[in-house]
Amino acid sequence: MTNWKKSLRTKTPEEGYRLAIELAQESIKQIQPNEKIREKIRPKYSKDANSLIAASNVVAIHFQTVAAANDYWLSQKHGYRSSVKLNM
Repeated sequence: MTNWKKSLRTKTPEEGYRLAIELAQESIKQIQPNEKIREKIRPKYSKDANSLIAASNVVAIHFQTVAAANDYWLSQKHGYRSSVKLNM
């Protein structure tokens, strides 16, 4: 992996969501590194509702991870503390 992220920290939830999408996209590239094959199969899954729902679930899981890594963006901005403790 080139230019891989060194941190899951983001300034805002919106940046965190974009990072979650990047993580999902990168995982596909790692699973299927051949770009021509990915391009060939994209038309099929891009029109399949079940495939799109599955992709949304993957992004949601990545977003949960990013949100936890960012203490849900609340502790610093609003004085709240999360019960989530990450050992990084």
